[in-house]
Amino acid sequence: MTSQGSDRWLSARALKTLTDPVCRALKRVVLYGQSKTSQAWIPVTQEQFPSALPQARVIPRSEHPISRASISDNALKVLYRLKNAGYEAYLVGGGVRDLYLGREPKDFDIATNAHPDDVRELFRNCRLIGRRFRLAHVHFGREIIEVATFRALHDATSDDESGDVKIEDGRVLRDNVYGTVEEDAMRRDFTINSLYYNIADYSIVDFADGMPDLESGVLRLIGDPEARYREDAVRMLRAVRFAAKLGFRIDEATAAPIPGMAEMLEHIPQARLFEEVLKLFMAGHGVATYQLLRRYGLLGYLFPQTEAALESDASMMPIWERFVMRSIENTDQRIADDKPVTPAFLFAALLWPAIMQRMDRGDDVTEPLAPDLLQDAVGDVLAEQLQRVSLPKRFSIPMREMLLLQPRLERPKGKRAMRLLSHPRFRAAYDFLLLRAEAGEVDAALAQIWTDRQASAGAAVADNKLETPPVRRRRRRRPRPSPNP
Repeated sequence: MTSQGSDRWLSARALKTLTDPVCRALKRVVLYGQSKTSQAWIPVTQEQFPSALPQARVIPRSEHPISRASISDNALKVLYRLKNAGYEAYLVGGGVRDLYLGREPKDFDIATNAHPDDVRELFRNCRLIGRRFRLAHVHFGREIIEVATFRALHDATSDDESGDVKIEDGRVLRDNVYGTVEEDAMRRDFTINSLYYNIADYSIVDFADGMPDLESGVLRLIGDPEARYREDAVRMLRAVRFAAKLGFRIDEATAAPIPGMAEMLEHIPQARLFEEVLKLFMAGHGVATYQLLRRYGLLGYLFPQTEAALESDASMMPIWERFVMRSIENTDQRIADDKPVTPAFLFAALLWPAIMQRMDRGDDVTEPLAPDLLQDAVGDVLAEQLQRVSLPKRFSIPMREMLLLQPRLERPKGKRAMRLLSHPRFRAAYDFLLLRAEAGEVDAALAQIWTDRQASAGAAVADNKLETPPVRRRRRRRPRPSPNP
């Protein structure tokens, strides 16, 4: 080993003899990423790799509130089977965080040093999924326990020719190089998600000082925030989601790069952003999430037309703002009341300001909506929106039908209007009209007319579903009698 300035130099041949976790990670990058010759000398800077992984803090069972009684029986089965097979097994991530805070976890994830193929050998009910991150899903009826192998640290400038890591412009596109529990903890996004519940002794292992942040309500990224956002821009959305869900404060260093790096969301696949939008707005914390998205300049990269409408100087802008807020509040309340919600209604509400701006109605909102103009505006706005966030047809078609009922609801007279009560999208369109009335876009008396008509017609039309229209049963024809021979 020689020294040149502030860098340390190791031969690739010497690296093969190193065994501690940091050196194993270093060896992996050098041998598979930088050089093919065993005599080459490879520079390693202090900025790329720390001198040692952080000292883990172990919190014994007597000093934390997490009990096995609060953990899913199926998760315990997976943990114990891995442990009994000689593997390390930890409950990790949001499950540990939520249990510590006294919340009910949405799911239970497990991390282990067993490779995915090893997990599949232990569980007949296991499926391996994922290309970007290879994962094992252990199925127990409708419950799925996700098992991930410890992942190693990587160098964002390396080019792994083994095919297990693929990095492009700092973004991790594929990463299936496995490491130790210490390395895996440093790969997680936030400190409060790097807590590991050890099934061997029921302790919590804290590798990234996550426990102080959890107790003080601070959301902090592990490592350099700009580098972590560059690896995966969705982490900016996750920061907002966790802050809204937990009521935590985003650490200043974690929050500062977000406005300037928000444009990186343009490179995220539309289908993935659709899933993230559902997590953001359909978890019961939509209002806080919406406010944080606007504060950090993220809403414009999910719903650019909506952001443009809400930032415009149109006279209707305050009404549109109230409408969006009331719609999100309504969704939050329905989730709290354990009532069904649908992405069709959510997207309709979020896109309504853009649709109204596209129609360019000006200040005159006393006249009913023009059906043909509305149809064109809905089509144009939806087509542009799909370039940023996808919306499956099972939601976009009902959304379109619901919105196109608004002109008919604004004309409540005549037999044709009365036939709306039996329309499969009537209930959703009526709820949408109520929100428009609450925001001041239409007369409250109009909404009251339809409320009274439903009451007089009975509750038979009140349970129409938004997602699937009723299917007409085809009448079976009687077979014709065969002619006599």
